[in-house]
Amino acid sequence: MPTIADGCYVADSARLVGDLHLGNDSSVWHMVAARGDVNHIRIGQRTNVQDGTILHVTRRSESNPGGFPLIIGDDVTIGHKCMLHGCTLGNRILVGMGAIIMDGVVVEDDVFIGAGTLVPPNKILESGYLYVGNPMQKKRPLKDSERAFLTQSAINYVELKNDYLEEGQR
Repeated sequence: MPTIADGCYVADSARLVGDLHLGNDSSVWHMVAARGDVNHIRIGQRTNVQDGTILHVTRRSESNPGGFPLIIGDDVTIGHKCMLHGCTLGNRILVGMGAIIMDGVVVEDDVFIGAGTLVPPNKILESGYLYVGNPMQKKRPLKDSERAFLTQSAINYVELKNDYLEEGQR
């Protein structure tokens, strides 16, 4: 069964299954499917998973004894209709709408992934950069304003989920 920490918001239409932990002040929005059924999902604090996103993992096997769990850090914004599968995301990341991040990918802290970006398996996305494209390409270093937005986006969603909790919108 999923473990939901204090102060979280999970929309009624979201479906959380299996070995999943949602950290303090995080939010999971409408029509999200998160399946920790064959491996585990860990979502940090103040992270938001927006509408229509799919979160899944890869089963352990003889050729891949650990499988690929899904690990998402603190202050992460995952845009609408993304797909994250068996990857690891650090802290202060924005995943743009419709992005796909595949098995074995590691996204370091302070990264902006553009809308519609496809990150192929086993890539490492270096801290401090914007990545875009299909397949993804390292575009340029983040501007100071973009770095600031990574944290601000997480704060915005903490405030929004607090509004939903106060108004009893579940």
